[in-house]
Amino acid sequence: MDLNGKHIKKLAKKCQKNDRKSQQELYSLLYPYAMSICLRYARDEEEAIGVLNAGFMKIFTKVDQYNPSLSFKSWVRRIMVNTAIDHYRSIQPHVNHLEISSAQQEQIDPDVVSKVSEEEIMKLVQTLPPAYRMVFNLYAIEGYNHREIAEKLNVSEGTSKSNLAKARAKLQNMIKEHYQEDYHKYGS
Repeated sequence: MDLNGKHIKKLAKKCQKNDRKSQQELYSLLYPYAMSICLRYARDEEEAIGVLNAGFMKIFTKVDQYNPSLSFKSWVRRIMVNTAIDHYRSIQPHVNHLEISSAQQEQIDPDVVSKVSEEEIMKLVQTLPPAYRMVFNLYAIEGYNHREIAEKLNVSEGTSKSNLAKARAKLQNMIKEHYQEDYHKYGS
């Protein structure tokens, strides 16, 4: 189903009137897409479901703010990402954010990475510590720059850069460990 199609937009309009049947249908149609976003930010499926449900509450309470001339899919994505950020902030109130001016990055052979599926990489991303996972997703997947990430997460740009460098290093090490045979075959 096209998440920007006429049917979705009609459902959104009915949801503005609190039509429960339309809300249920919209939820069912959007669930796979929204869940894929939430899983990138959560440490596990249970946490992702919590973020997903909070995101859908926002969708249903703010559906009157949706502009039908814009992409509904993009609107839903933004809500889910912002809900994941809100969740992160709520569980990370006392995290020490160390700022490192430079982080040494280890290089990994591109052939090794090419052997790892997107699904496998996303599973590895889920195992990153929350601060690293959040910055990695916002930077690498959503396309935010470090200034924007710093504003969203209430950290410095240096912390954002440091967390991204650490996330990349951890991912590279996990790829090396999990795919050791391929690494030796293709890597250095």
